[in-house]
Amino acid sequence: MAKCDICGADESMPYHCRHCGGTYCADHRLPEAHDCPGLKQWENQGPVFDSGFDDRILDDKKRDEGLAARLGIDTGPGGHLAYFRGNVTYLFLLLMAVTYTFQILLQPVLAASTWEAIFVFSPEHPEYVWTWITSIFAHGSFIHILFNGIVIYFFGRLVEQYIGSKQFAVLFIASGILAGAGQILYQILIGPGGPGVVGASGAALALMGVLTILKPDLTVYLYFIIPLQIWIITAGTIAISALLIATGGPGAGGIAHVAHLVGVLIGLAYGYRIKDQIRLPSQYRFGGPGGGMPPGPGGPGRGRF
Repeated sequence: MAKCDICGADESMPYHCRHCGGTYCADHRLPEAHDCPGLKQWENQGPVFDSGFDDRILDDKKRDEGLAARLGIDTGPGGHLAYFRGNVTYLFLLLMAVTYTFQILLQPVLAASTWEAIFVFSPEHPEYVWTWITSIFAHGSFIHILFNGIVIYFFGRLVEQYIGSKQFAVLFIASGILAGAGQILYQILIGPGGPGVVGASGAALALMGVLTILKPDLTVYLYFIIPLQIWIITAGTIAISALLIATGGPGAGGIAHVAHLVGVLIGLAYGYRIKDQIRLPSQYRFGGPGGGMPPGPGGPGRGRF
């Protein structure tokens, strides 16, 4: 729920003005209904309906339509991938489910080394660049993918809404790769070999880090019961990960704590970079009455083999 900045009405689906960043009810959603500062900018810039679009760019469609259009994939309204415009969070969750299904189906029929070469980002073979991506969507168990999926479902939708689908996709993939690489590099430095990593927790914790900067007082119901502000959960994650790494347990409990720490720090850095450009609703919470579910018991984990 959020309150309208004009009348104070509670709104379950508030409107957010892209020009002034305010939160409004249906009656005050239009710029003229809340005296939006953007109206003055429009008056100074000329006619409202003058988009300034340069028709000359139509002469070079290949340059501007993007890779998908060049491949014949329609991403416009009604196109094959139209559903995922603005819904990359759901696309990544689907890829996680599909990848995990393939893991289960292929494990009995492939040699262990071949199976790991497809799904696991390992210190023995960091040159297998495809595993930098597949390891993000692969998971070690049903509980593993369930917990990560819960975090990504609720945190991801909010982050994507405010930074846009393209930036969200870049953040998710980049943080997932760097989190896994951080874990692998640490294992290579401290000793020979070691288990590889799978899981989207680096990306999931990056999303949590972003929200910690943008909305530090965001309420998350830990274990579905305990209400905590998100900054407390983030601080706890950092403290636990740092402590275990410092005491020589970067993989304690089957969890890649270096990957966790790297993911959180990337999210915090990205959130700090964009914090002046984003405004979240005045009231928002996960879990409990009227909210979504929080990270499950133990939080998200990046599984290890």
